[in-house]
Amino acid sequence: MGKLSVQAIDTAIVLKALEPIWTTKPETASRLRGRIEAVLDWAKVRGYRSGENPARWRGHLDKLLPARSKVRKVEHHAALPYAALPGFLARLRDQEGVAARALEFAILTAARTSETLGARWSEFDLLDKIWTVPGARMKHGNEHRVPLSARALMILQEMQALRFDGTGQDVYVFPGLRAGKPLSNMAFLMLLRRMGRNDLTIHGFRSTFRDWCAERTSFPAEVAELALAHTVSDKTIAAYNRSDLLDRRRRLMQEWSTFCTEPTQQAVSTIATLRR
Repeated sequence: MGKLSVQAIDTAIVLKALEPIWTTKPETASRLRGRIEAVLDWAKVRGYRSGENPARWRGHLDKLLPARSKVRKVEHHAALPYAALPGFLARLRDQEGVAARALEFAILTAARTSETLGARWSEFDLLDKIWTVPGARMKHGNEHRVPLSARALMILQEMQALRFDGTGQDVYVFPGLRAGKPLSNMAFLMLLRRMGRNDLTIHGFRSTFRDWCAERTSFPAEVAELALAHTVSDKTIAAYNRSDLLDRRRRLMQEWSTFCTEPTQQAVSTIATLRR
């Protein structure tokens, strides 16, 4: 398209750019389509072209190209079966460093990676045992309150020693090696590699939590969905369910923490009994 004027770009030219990669690189192709659409929209507003946008998806290209969901089978994030999680966390607690504490915290709070790594001390009310993630840092733009279990609070207490930098400025809860910067995404990946668990993904632990909620608890599905900060797709349910069910989620997250740590505690008790 380089030498063409924006007015000369039509559907055939857009398809010529997209079709070679639409089925082989659907993510890249989808982003490219969006960029083309945005540029042509800008050009129209500025008076450089007129007419419909040939890169528009809905009601236009969706009639000519297959949807992304049909191009490539959805690949789910590798998740650990919940029955194996307590053992994994026992190994994780033996790992030293900020990354290990941050990963355990993310698992215990069922938080996304970006929410955990970007956490600042100003977001926490340790007396009320609440972590309030601002809407600007949430995937769907809505503020999210996270009840903190006893073990999650213990991790925060461990991190208190790193709370302030040399200037006394409030810093990230899980600081990285560079001053004033949080831990990087690569820190989690390297941690799993050191543990010999390249088969897992960080996001997959949220699926582990959701499976546990469904199969091992009696909490309603909406409580688990709110714990994961998922949006409710049913508009009727969403209209009536305006509460974030904090009290019920507080019980849920404590039960989750207990499940994650109890087998280890039982093992310690058994060893202590045998030593008597």
